[in-house]
Amino acid sequence: MSNPGTPTYDQLRIFLTVVETGSFAGAGRKLNRATSVISYGIANLEAQLGILLFDREGTRKPVLTAAGKSVLAEAHEIAHGMDGLRAKVKGLMQGLEPEVSVAVDVMWPSAWLGSVLKAFAREFPTVTLRLHIEALGGIAQLVVDGRASVGVSGPLQLDLEGIQRVMLGSVPLVPVAAPDHPLARGRLKPGAGRDHIQLVLTDRSPLTAGQDFSVFSDRTWRLADLGAKHQLLREGIGWGGMPVPLIEADLIAGTLVKLDMPDRTEQLYHFQGMFRADAPPGPAARWLLQQFALVSGAQGID
Repeated sequence: MSNPGTPTYDQLRIFLTVVETGSFAGAGRKLNRATSVISYGIANLEAQLGILLFDREGTRKPVLTAAGKSVLAEAHEIAHGMDGLRAKVKGLMQGLEPEVSVAVDVMWPSAWLGSVLKAFAREFPTVTLRLHIEALGGIAQLVVDGRASVGVSGPLQLDLEGIQRVMLGSVPLVPVAAPDHPLARGRLKPGAGRDHIQLVLTDRSPLTAGQDFSVFSDRTWRLADLGAKHQLLREGIGWGGMPVPLIEADLIAGTLVKLDMPDRTEQLYHFQGMFRADAPPGPAARWLLQQFALVSGAQGID
């Protein structure tokens, strides 16, 4: 028994088009070829594989044989892979990046991130995305080190040489605690938060190591994960500032309450996009920055 030959991509495309249109003539019209050319192409493909793909007896339209049905799924997969290869090469020829690495601040609302990345997948199907979620100086560190081509960072009072920034939107931060926490009992005096554990998001980056941001209490628990901070707040272990989009459901359900602290009122957490001046973002990364600006209500970037 001889081994099957190797069909060409054109033969597989003819085969898939006949299946799609339901006839040799329909495939000819779609591919702008004579019906005889389509018939010849299928005959050659069957000869290459050593099997009959269509039953031509007793019917005006070609019907897939059992073997043809088995081959169909593989032909679809090969054609899809070839189309993906062609699209990727075309993108590379146009200067499109094969991969984009982006670092995003943990405070960035997940709904904003989801909508941007969903649109990115549609717009750039051939570009691989590498996503980092970090806090405070962690985003800037990834951009400085070249491990992220673009970053979405919170407000940083750092003069980073060679880093260009664009202003994005903001989210409100409010002090919250569980409803049974001692601080959740109405109007508080200035400095009341100093006597209770404040849950503080800590920085894993050496850029801002040792710096404190919005720390008011002498008693702190420091966490490297915003999700853990959120859970501990709900457990009533301490109080702390949280971005409103993340805790909207808690405020509605009453599992967290906004604290009436005259010295710790609502403030805005401003975001900024950043990238290295010596490695400006390519088309896909620049599109990402533009979408981050739009979804956050900023004016966008040039």
